[in-house]
Amino acid sequence: MRRFLPTLSTLQAFEAAARQLSFTKAAEDLGITQSAISRQIKNLEEFLGIQLFERYGSRVVLTDAGKAYAETIHAAIDKLEIASIDIVRGRRAEEALKIGTLPTFGSRWLTRYLDAFSRNFPDEHLEFTRTYNDVDFNSTSMDIAILRGDGSWPAAKSYPLFAEKIVVVAAPDLIPTGTKLDKTGFANFRLLQNASRSSLWLKWLRAADINYRGTLQGPRFDNTGMLINAAIAGYGLAAIPVCLIEDELAEGKLHTPFGAPVPSGENFFVVYPERKAHSIAVKRFRDWLLQLTKHLR
Repeated sequence: MRRFLPTLSTLQAFEAAARQLSFTKAAEDLGITQSAISRQIKNLEEFLGIQLFERYGSRVVLTDAGKAYAETIHAAIDKLEIASIDIVRGRRAEEALKIGTLPTFGSRWLTRYLDAFSRNFPDEHLEFTRTYNDVDFNSTSMDIAILRGDGSWPAAKSYPLFAEKIVVVAAPDLIPTGTKLDKTGFANFRLLQNASRSSLWLKWLRAADINYRGTLQGPRFDNTGMLINAAIAGYGLAAIPVCLIEDELAEGKLHTPFGAPVPSGENFFVVYPERKAHSIAVKRFRDWLLQLTKHLR
């Protein structure tokens, strides 16, 4: 028997119109004319025998039946799209190991080592997403994450990777490479501030045992990546976790005129939901990270 189904093009037109609450914007979305959208909606309403929109001049509003139908059709079209993408890439999205990472840590530390993991496990599909230290492991869709903290996350298992260390760095244009200054001399320079981690300067002062009672002021940057670029440009001094600037230190773009790195008091952990404890892929990635960072513990 023939299924009781409208055409896909008709459903796409309805979904776009319901989402935009505008036939004109729906037409722009789909790259067709506004009259084509109107015709598709009219055909759909006649096919179903139900009014889906109330028309008020140029405005359209979903009827109660239209709202309920729109929710179902939107979900169905999403599933069709996912199925189409999956068939093109040769696998289902849920088969990938979903890895969460702090944004700057992921881009500056983790990505340096991923090729080694993929060479060892070429059949493992990975998907990366940004996350933050307050992630809820009761509800997250992530399989595993790398986070910074004290190792305590509800409904999760955590394993320490390495202690975070911070250092005050300068560009050669600001302070010549090889120069070693008294630690209290940092106050003579512009102090770059990290808005996402405003306590780094205080942590450095405390760990470096510097008795300083002045203000810590300077330009504030929204994220660590911007802060690092400003420091490389010689805009000022910055207190930065060493793991995020290993390449810049090795290449001489930044150096440490105020002494060696000091512990921030926090550690990086590999963490995953307790419900994922028996996942082979999760355990494989966890063990690889633990082996990778073994020399740092």
